[in-house]
Formats: sequence, structure tokens, C-alpha cells
Amino acid sequence: MRHAFSLVLTGLPIALTVAALSAAVWALHLSAGNRAIAALKANRDVAVAADAPPPVVLARMEFLIRQDRLTEAQPLAEALDGRADPRLRDDAHYNLANAWLRRGLDLITQGKVDAAGPFVVLARQEYRRALTLAPDDWDAKFNLDVASRLIRDFPAFERTVGDTGQVDRKRLWTDIPGTPRGGP
Repeated sequence: MRHAFSLVLTGLPIALTVAALSAAVWALHLSAGNRAIAALKANRDVAVAADAPPPVVLARMEFLIRQDRLTEAQPLAEALDGRADPRLRDDAHYNLANAWLRRGLDLITQGKVDAAGPFVVLARQEYRRALTLAPDDWDAKFNLDVASRLIRDFPAFERTVGDTGQVDRKRLWTDIPGTPRGGP
């Protein structure tokens, strides 16, 4: 019994030292992440690897969005898809969708509707991704509705010979803009 007690007493300082060292390494890791987040929020460009902790990647993504570097932000949102919690991934896709939509709206206000189309389509895709992660996100639903009303998706027609096209009647969109006729 005495021998077992002496082993515990000699092993305890070693275990405490190992625990303290691992806590120090973890604190250093968190501290580096927090410093990177603070720098990015202060609009200082900090390189962040795609495999960095998810909050750091999200901060980098938000920095790139503020700098209007959306094509650089897109891969970071996709990098978060495999490893971050759904709420953080929802924020990433929602923020990116808003940025694409802003770019599209800017072009629409300049009268460049055709040039705005791809950006609005990208915004809709990102809003849909956000809604798959957080189906109750009212803001994403509302913004998706706005983006969907800007540029409509029409059914895909199968082209055959000449100008005639065929479409599956069940897939035909019934909400084609136009003047309603008849009815009360």
C-alpha cells in the first residue's frame, strides 16, 4: 500500500506538468486564432489556411467579402462545409449570398440586367445552401424570394430540329409574368 501511494505522489507532478503544457499549447492555439480574427475584423489582411479553425476561416471570408473579393471567399465557404457546425456554415453561405446579390443589384441599378444575371443566380444558390442548413432562417428565405423575383428561372426546353421545343407539362412554370385575364 505504501509503495502504491509513493507511485501516485511521484506520478502526480508529471501528470500535472503534462496537463499544464497541453493547456498552454491549446491557449496559444486559441490566442493565435483570436489574434487573426481581431486583425481581420480591423481590416488587416491575414492569410488563413482553409483548414484553420472554422471561426478564423469565417472571419477571413467576411474580410474578403468586405473587400469585394468574392471569388476568393467562395472556396472558403466550401471548405467550411465539411467540418464546421451548421450555424457557422449557414452564416458563411448567407453572407456570401448577400454579397453576390449586392453585386447583382448594383448592376441592375446601372441598367445592366444581363450582366447581373449570373450574380443573382449565384446568390440564389448560396441562399438555398444556407436554407438547407437552417430551414427556419427567415432572412435567407426573404432574400431568396427577392433574388428569385429579380431574374426568373424558366423551365428548360428540349431543343429538337428547328425552332420547336418540347417541355414536360408537369415542370412548366405557371407563374410567368403577364397580365391576368378574367376572374372576379
